[in-house]
Amino acid sequence: MPASVDRARLASLLARETAAAAARNPRSQAAYQRAEHLFGRVPMTWMNKNAGGFPLYLDGARGARVSDIDGHDYLDFCLGDTGAMAGHSPEAVAEAVEQRYRVRGGATAMLPTEDAEWVGAELTRRFRLPRWSFSLTATDANRWAIRLARAVTGRSKILVNSYSYHGSVDESLIVVGPDGRGASRPGNVGAPCEVTLTSRVAEFNDLAGLERELAHGDVAAVLMEPALTNIGIVLPEPGYLDGVRELTRRFGTLLINDETHTFSAGPGGATAAWGLAPDILTIGKAIGGGIPAGGYGLSAELSERLLGRADLDLIDMGGVGGTLAGNALSVAAMRATLEQVLTDQAFAGMCALSERFEAGVRAGIAEHGLPWSVSRLGARSEYRFADPAPRNGTESAATADAELEDFLHVFLANRGVLLTPFHNMALICPATTADDVDTHTALFAEALAELVG
Repeated sequence: MPASVDRARLASLLARETAAAAARNPRSQAAYQRAEHLFGRVPMTWMNKNAGGFPLYLDGARGARVSDIDGHDYLDFCLGDTGAMAGHSPEAVAEAVEQRYRVRGGATAMLPTEDAEWVGAELTRRFRLPRWSFSLTATDANRWAIRLARAVTGRSKILVNSYSYHGSVDESLIVVGPDGRGASRPGNVGAPCEVTLTSRVAEFNDLAGLERELAHGDVAAVLMEPALTNIGIVLPEPGYLDGVRELTRRFGTLLINDETHTFSAGPGGATAAWGLAPDILTIGKAIGGGIPAGGYGLSAELSERLLGRADLDLIDMGGVGGTLAGNALSVAAMRATLEQVLTDQAFAGMCALSERFEAGVRAGIAEHGLPWSVSRLGARSEYRFADPAPRNGTESAATADAELEDFLHVFLANRGVLLTPFHNMALICPATTADDVDTHTALFAEALAELVG
């Protein structure tokens, strides 16, 4: 908790901004109150994670702009928590979807399309893994990758980093507890079994802890983000990722890189940017330009090991597929996104603007002498209520300050800027401009001035 923040002042400011949000958004508030047939009043319960007491209701979105049903326009740095990193409804994707769905017809027919091979080849160029299979979410890509890892290694457990993000994968909902041992992550609802039966855990940036866990000899795969993202950005220390690869090879454990969020690092994610060599790579969200899409890539060696096993059912009941996976519509959206929107050139511009965003936040923090920090991963930036920035997930979780976060979020939203509601993450898309970034910088400075007094 930042020592330089007056808590009474913070509470007063948050109450003021929450009241202002209610006054300026009567239609959204009324829509929320009428939603009696939705569990939690929203189509997905995480939509209740917001700073104003009720969610803003979407009217439309285009590029880096969102509008709500009360007639307000917003600069959107949330971008669907990475799902819209290509921007909202980019023209190339909209055209591809219309061609596939309306003009040619056939969103899902259980038949492959030629687009799929193009997407596979492009993902190979970007991420350097030669064989690809598609899903509709990164969660499913991770689940299927885990099954393949268990099948080929004959081992049962999966190792993840404490507070890493892999969607709703059961095996990933484990953290390092106060006693240094694995424990169920807070909020892990209705777990099918005690998570320590399926999983092991080590802190990010802790090679000794990783080695200790792998030495048990029962870990099929390390499933990790190359940088933690959903607990605030936690960057790898020098030599850490090379050490992970060395240890996994030494102990006969597969390495799965989840690039769903770290795709922000560049056109080939952190894997290409940092020269990583995973056995499997999983990804989702952004690659479909807003249309549900995901997939996993396999190294040549692993692909051959799996396909050479006559005892493995990879076609019917193997648990590595779904009826809608790889459907014609999502594959068409992936092709358009990768070919025309999230291009190498687009990433260069996005990362440059993210640097500008980071610099503006850093200047505001320094001006007011706050013990905060800011971290950046390519097109993704995040400010933290700690300095220096946390080096692992448990440290990062300990810096959380819900009241302070809510104040910043609702203050910005009341003035036309949206951040990711789960944390203080700002993402840049191809349609974001320097003026958009500078607007946030000015409002952030204004918020800090009110906060510090």
